[in-house]
Amino acid sequence: VQLQASGGGLVRPGGSLTLTCRASGRVPAVYTMGWFRQAPGKEREWVAAMSWLGMRTSYTDSVKGRFTFSRDNAKKTDFLRMNDLKPEDTAVYYCALGTSSTWPLDTAADYDVWGQGTQVTVSS
Repeated sequence: VQLQASGGGLVRPGGSLTLTCRASGRVPAVYTMGWFRQAPGKEREWVAAMSWLGMRTSYTDSVKGRFTFSRDNAKKTDFLRMNDLKPEDTAVYYCALGTSSTWPLDTAADYDVWGQGTQVTVSS
């Protein structure tokens, strides 16, 4: 399986963006999808995860109530809707796929496949 992330851009504080992660190739029967972000000079940070059936989602505290993880199974595409963006949300965002049964999968080391990253910049 390969992942391709897109949808980043420049947005003003309080604005919104929707990131897209498209999977191609053979997707595992059971998996967790995750979103991570990495700001300059900082470690990669887990943002959100969705279970393989989409029945469970989990978010890091700083984005709860602002970010929403959704999925179009038919198109093998995941979305991260980001509302009320703040300057501290500025980072390169990555989608990732993991096959561990742990929930939530919130550590980068637990993910097996990564997309290429998309830049999100929140600035006035």
